[in-house]
Amino acid sequence: MLWNSALVAIGGFFGAIARFGVSNWIKQKYPSSFPIATLLVNLVGSFLLGYMIGKGWNDSWNLLFGTGFMGAFTTFSTFKLENVTLYLNKQWKLLILYLLASYMLGILLAFLGMKAAGM
Repeated sequence: MLWNSALVAIGGFFGAIARFGVSNWIKQKYPSSFPIATLLVNLVGSFLLGYMIGKGWNDSWNLLFGTGFMGAFTTFSTFKLENVTLYLNKQWKLLILYLLASYMLGILLAFLGMKAAGM
């Protein structure tokens, strides 16, 4: 149990750093009121997690990369907060676009990741 917790913690540490770096780079490169950084991070994460699952990695790799790294790299809480912010700012078109793109593309990319892995 301690080893499993360590795998999740190590993966989470690197996933959080990766998200922080990628998100900041995207925000600096493409400033926008649309939350493009979170969208791209979550879409990449959907594909990679689908790929990982499609490869059928063992439990240790799933804990390190799936639960740990991908769990910290992708961000459901920031996604929700950005949706609430768009709602409160009455940015209806951006809100609908963000919701549709996040859910529809996320599911599609997870599926494509599994297919790319040979599943």
